[in-house]
Amino acid sequence: KPAAEEEVEDDSDEDDEKPIKQEELPKEVVPKKLKTGGNFKPSQKGFAGGNKSFMDFGSWERHTKGIGQKLLQKMGYVPGRGLGKNAQGIISPIEAKQRKGKGAVGAYGSERTSQSLQDFPVVDSEEEAEEAFQKDLSQWRKDPNGGKKKPKYSYKTVEELKAKGRIGKQLSAPPKELSQVKVIDMTGREQKVYYSYSQIGHKHNIPDDSPQQPLGKDSKPQGFALPELEHNLQLLIDITEQEIIQNDRQLQYERDMVINLTHEIQKISEVLTHEETAIGNLSKVLEMVEECERRMMPNCSNPLTLDECAKIFGTLQDKYYEEYRMSDRVDLAVAIVFPLMKDYFKNWDPLKDCTYGTDVIAKWKTLLENDQLLSLSGQDLTTDAFHRLMWEIWMPYVRNIITQWQPRNCGPMVDFLDSWVHVIPVWVLDNILDQLIFPKLQKEVENWNPLTDTVPIHSWIHPWLPLMQARLEPLYSPIRNKLANALQKWHPSDSSAKLILQPWKDVFTPGSWEAFMVKNIVPKLGMCLHELVINPHQQHMDAFYWVVDWAGMISVSSLVGLLEKHFFPKWLQVLCSWLSNSPNYEEITKWYLGWKSMFSDQVLAHPSIKEKFNEALDIMNRAVSSSVGGYMQPGARENIAYLTHTERRKDFQYEAMQERREAENMAQRGIGMAASSVPMNFKDLIQTKAEEHNIVFMPVIGKRHEGKQLYTFGRIVIYIDRGVVFVQGEKTWVPTSLQSLIDMAK
Repeated sequence: KPAAEEEVEDDSDEDDEKPIKQEELPKEVVPKKLKTGGNFKPSQKGFAGGNKSFMDFGSWERHTKGIGQKLLQKMGYVPGRGLGKNAQGIISPIEAKQRKGKGAVGAYGSERTSQSLQDFPVVDSEEEAEEAFQKDLSQWRKDPNGGKKKPKYSYKTVEELKAKGRIGKQLSAPPKELSQVKVIDMTGREQKVYYSYSQIGHKHNIPDDSPQQPLGKDSKPQGFALPELEHNLQLLIDITEQEIIQNDRQLQYERDMVINLTHEIQKISEVLTHEETAIGNLSKVLEMVEECERRMMPNCSNPLTLDECAKIFGTLQDKYYEEYRMSDRVDLAVAIVFPLMKDYFKNWDPLKDCTYGTDVIAKWKTLLENDQLLSLSGQDLTTDAFHRLMWEIWMPYVRNIITQWQPRNCGPMVDFLDSWVHVIPVWVLDNILDQLIFPKLQKEVENWNPLTDTVPIHSWIHPWLPLMQARLEPLYSPIRNKLANALQKWHPSDSSAKLILQPWKDVFTPGSWEAFMVKNIVPKLGMCLHELVINPHQQHMDAFYWVVDWAGMISVSSLVGLLEKHFFPKWLQVLCSWLSNSPNYEEITKWYLGWKSMFSDQVLAHPSIKEKFNEALDIMNRAVSSSVGGYMQPGARENIAYLTHTERRKDFQYEAMQERREAENMAQRGIGMAASSVPMNFKDLIQTKAEEHNIVFMPVIGKRHEGKQLYTFGRIVIYIDRGVVFVQGEKTWVPTSLQSLIDMAK
């Protein structure tokens, strides 16, 4: 029996390479590892669920609640179709394929199932690698036919050689340098020297001097072996290839050279044409200039005129602009134009004919002025012919006439400069005003005496304001000093002072004007008011009119100060003495309203003036209220109360209107507030003012007066009626202005 087992083992070893089914093997041959494989049975042909129909898919859920199938259907799964958005998943479970024998993976060919080929038709890269391996392996085996392999020949066309040469030229070093590199080869038994890298690739074709090995038993002698001839042929082929490549490169170089030379010829021809045109233009310009010089000669029968010269220069500028621009215009104009221009202005009087020559000079300005100097205001006589023309030809006539000019006769000179201001250069005008006009005016101001001169100074100074502007500032201080000296003995009854000073109000700066008024005019007006006698029965108003007449000249604050100091104390004293002697209240009312009508609205709007008139009303109310038991004019108390209420209501309505107007103006200008915070009514205006001054403004809940809502403004209780603020007093509600309300709240 042991011998029988050995025979069986030998047979099994010989048959390993043949495909053997696992069912045919006896139990003793099956590996022990497979025998003890648990539930796995060697006789089982495939996966347990692989051959079942799809209808049994998920049948195990009969023992569960079936949540898996429900979730799949809820997410769009359709039984019988694959998973995924486009149903691209496989339908059947993955199948397994049993290997035929005990060999390694892939030893028995492809192990892919029909399902795998259907779902994934792409050929595996492992199979391709296997085919390549088998192909390489077969090269080491003997040819079963025993015949010799046919030699394979490779052919290269001329175009391929040219392309190879171009690529080699781009990627490698220059061929001349590579061909001259000396290479020493020490890989063999003997040291060998090569003169290019290309020879290294053919070193094995060079025959060795070593003796030939004896032929073996089975080896055959070579019938035709000429390594020298092969080496020489290979050298000839390489040389031919290099010649073809070099010739192609040379041909390409020559073609590029032809293209470059063609472009050079075109450029040179264009330059030549341009130079010929420039030579022709210059020759024509030279002819025109020579013609002008010939006609400028003294004995010429047809002398050149200024108009003809302007036409010639216009032609040069229009047709030959480049040559005209590059030429020396200054020397050309000096030689030709300047003599003609000097002859044109020889009999000119600027003050008699101020516009003479403006058109001619404007025309020559366009012909001669340098375009590059238009943005410059400085003096540059060497590069600009027009500026030199104005300075050397035109300016002497102006300088001569200004030296003879009288500053008080300013009209002709101002008209003359106004006519020429758009023609002459800026620096020339500055020179005239600073060096010629201003010294004459300064000298004349020094000689001016306001007490003896009948011509007012503003009549010959103010016409220069548009031209000279700030240049006249140094004249204002001496003028103010002379006027102040003249006003030392002046009395307000003389109205000529106002006529002399009024034109200077807008010329002097506001600060200097106010200082001049306070120093020289206000004390005189105060003295006049101090001498004013207030008599209700026979009132002389001349002194008061003299003071009020200066209301537009002096500031409101100065006028209010005069009235507070010199007028209202006497006026209130007269009122008190009148009320103490059983007066006629109708006359007092008329007297009060009459004096109030003498002041302008601007003065009446001042808080100090309103306070004085309110004080007069309070005096009248106290006088009416205190005369209890004595004789009282019928209706006097009611008339005075009505007068008080009416006057204060007018004042407060005027103030509210003014404040509302200011708020509207501020809203239109957008100053200090956004569009959403523009006050739409008087209440919004009060709220805005309260926010500006950090004052609490809020309604009093459940409190009203005559149907009007009460508000707290700080600690003050107020109500608003038709644009008027009423403040709660001791006994009654008193109308108040917004500014007074803010002052009381603070």
